[in-house]
Amino acid sequence: MPNYKAIVVFAGLLMLQTTFAHGPTPVSLQNVPVPPVPGLTDGVDPIVVNKTAAIALGKALFWDMNVGSDGMACGSCHFSAGVDSRVKNQINPGIKSSKPSGQTFDVLPSGTGGLNHTLTLADFPLHQLSNPADKFSPVTFTTDDVVSSAGTFSGTYTGSSKLTGMNDECARSADPVFHVNNIGTRRVEPRNAPSMINAVFSHRLFWDGRANNIFNGSSPWGERDPDAGVWVKVNAKSVIKQRLHLENSALASLATGPGLSDLEMSCRQRKWSDVGRKLLMRQPLQNQKVHNEDSVLGALSLSTAGNLKPGLNTIYKNLITQAFNQKYWAYTGLGSFGTAPGQTPYNQMEANFSMFFGLALQLYETTLVSDQAPFDLSPVDAAIRPTWTGLGKTVEEIAQLKRGNALFFNNHCNLCHTGPTMSLAAVATNASLLTPTPGKTFGPVTTPITYGPNAFGTGNAAYAAGMTQYVNVVTRDYNVFIEPKLIDLGYTNTAVGDADADPGLGGVDDFGNPLSFAAQYLQYLQGNATAVHDLVVNKIRACDFMAPLAINTTNPEDFYFTGLDELIADGSREGVLKDQNCADPTTAFIPSIATAKAAVADPKMAFSTKAAFKIPTLRNIELTGPYMHNGSMATLEQVVEFYARHGNFHSEDLNFNLASISSSVNSPVNRADLIAFLKSFTDERVRYEKAPFDHPEVTVPNGHKGNEQLVLQGNPLNNNLAQEDKLIVPAVGTNGSATPVKPFLAP
Repeated sequence: MPNYKAIVVFAGLLMLQTTFAHGPTPVSLQNVPVPPVPGLTDGVDPIVVNKTAAIALGKALFWDMNVGSDGMACGSCHFSAGVDSRVKNQINPGIKSSKPSGQTFDVLPSGTGGLNHTLTLADFPLHQLSNPADKFSPVTFTTDDVVSSAGTFSGTYTGSSKLTGMNDECARSADPVFHVNNIGTRRVEPRNAPSMINAVFSHRLFWDGRANNIFNGSSPWGERDPDAGVWVKVNAKSVIKQRLHLENSALASLATGPGLSDLEMSCRQRKWSDVGRKLLMRQPLQNQKVHNEDSVLGALSLSTAGNLKPGLNTIYKNLITQAFNQKYWAYTGLGSFGTAPGQTPYNQMEANFSMFFGLALQLYETTLVSDQAPFDLSPVDAAIRPTWTGLGKTVEEIAQLKRGNALFFNNHCNLCHTGPTMSLAAVATNASLLTPTPGKTFGPVTTPITYGPNAFGTGNAAYAAGMTQYVNVVTRDYNVFIEPKLIDLGYTNTAVGDADADPGLGGVDDFGNPLSFAAQYLQYLQGNATAVHDLVVNKIRACDFMAPLAINTTNPEDFYFTGLDELIADGSREGVLKDQNCADPTTAFIPSIATAKAAVADPKMAFSTKAAFKIPTLRNIELTGPYMHNGSMATLEQVVEFYARHGNFHSEDLNFNLASISSSVNSPVNRADLIAFLKSFTDERVRYEKAPFDHPEVTVPNGHKGNEQLVLQGNPLNNNLAQEDKLIVPAVGTNGSATPVKPFLAP
């Protein structure tokens, strides 16, 4: 018997797509402002008083190998078009998995694998089928191993020098998981490193969104962290700890994570105040060459033309005093800033180093906007589609790009990869561009796009992807079984891996609270205010959901609250109704608290967060492999093949949009056209490391001497650790490099 309810819902989906012209169109990033951070550099008492000095501080800290406990810089995993192109010792066994296999390494399709393995194209993809076009065909190979980035040896922190020596003093030994024949190797992160280029536009960061939009000065967790705060001088004799609440600062939140991670950069038990104590009196980049024409650091560099030298002509303490409001560093006494018994007490500048580090990196990364790809530079037609004219392209090239754009659009790739960043995760940026603002435009100079509901396509096309002028961090969308579920906007399950291999957004923070905004929204509906840790959840508008939560009708519904339930007007609990500019005013309702509590196990309250991950940008995608959160695909051809078969696994959390992709996109001609379109998002400044994408020299660990079966012991850090090979990434200046960045595993 046919499922009439499913047929009706499916018909509604098609109607929605038709009504809003198949959804939004990708648009140029040119002249799109980064999200504002009130109080950071503006106002009567800003935190940063010299933005130029703060950016220089941030760039130095991002690339400085002294930041890590054993030579790891932030840039060690982001040195190639913003990502990591290393191929040796880049495998994690899948430690995010709930299964025992997450602690063991698998043999990959090439016949080897595990620690210190050198990856080749023969290893990819990490999930293989007898018929690559049919995800239900027999599986010939699969693994929960992850291709990611080698990080630190780790160990237990005991101290570090204030002046010299790159490596911290740590009690190091072979790791129980990361070793070859009991000789310790560098640990490898559990997820693939995404690009930091254009990351400033994302509302939250990391694949699971744990880097909060609100920066608290201390940790990635925003308002969730009860102990967060910064030390503020109130007079000559005292400092007090105050809460910090900086909006649109996910980059700063993110920055406080890897530096203390015992997988990425740090020995265990190290604190940010320890990092500050290590660095403050040091010359920035003291062991790394800095180009005399570096776009940010050139004026501070000790280098001259043809004679590159390490370091800057200053110390970190001086950069901090120039950049930041003195109330955060001027207290001269030593205080009880979390010093362990027997340790030398920290000073205020050391105690606040997490804030200096986070905000300086954020301001530096705010400059890393790639908005000069061919897609950005092309004029657009009345439908806001690129014409590709005036770019020196042939008739054949233009025809191919237009075919690729049509394939992208008609297969609804645009419902996730949209807006100027090509990602729904840019919630605040997308909302600002959709807000009617007289006189404001963005996009190519020759054909500017007006702010407002039609900024991403006529007929309010953005609404079909859940985007409106309001910062709505949750929507309601259909899964593959055509059942509506609450989801975090910008995060989705596309069945890349087994749902038990990594919880993604379905995980929890350090305090046991769900990472997901959708999970918190259920608590909001039930009136559990103490379980709502991100205040933006209280501002969610039900009438902006793609699939309604409640409909003010008397018809019975299986998946929607109706007038047969007890409904209240959305916003009535706060006294400010949330019914402005609704596409359908009958959906501006939510269940009463009593109704929501009674329906907590009902499909009407279902949400989808398990194995959901942040929708990545497609900008510079040609250069940012391996792809997906688990690094399981090496080429864009493999990515297109994956989407054409509608993913690798099947689950109730799988997003419906995958089902609307035609298998025909994987025909040789269509695949080539689609990939040509994707390559139009490559900014040549990124390819050639031109300003602002130039950088100091960084020496990156590049596997260990030996192979998967045998490594040479005798690392200077500890005799029981493996010796290393190194990759020297040379310093480049404003004019970039003559050698282009190549795609992952390209010859």
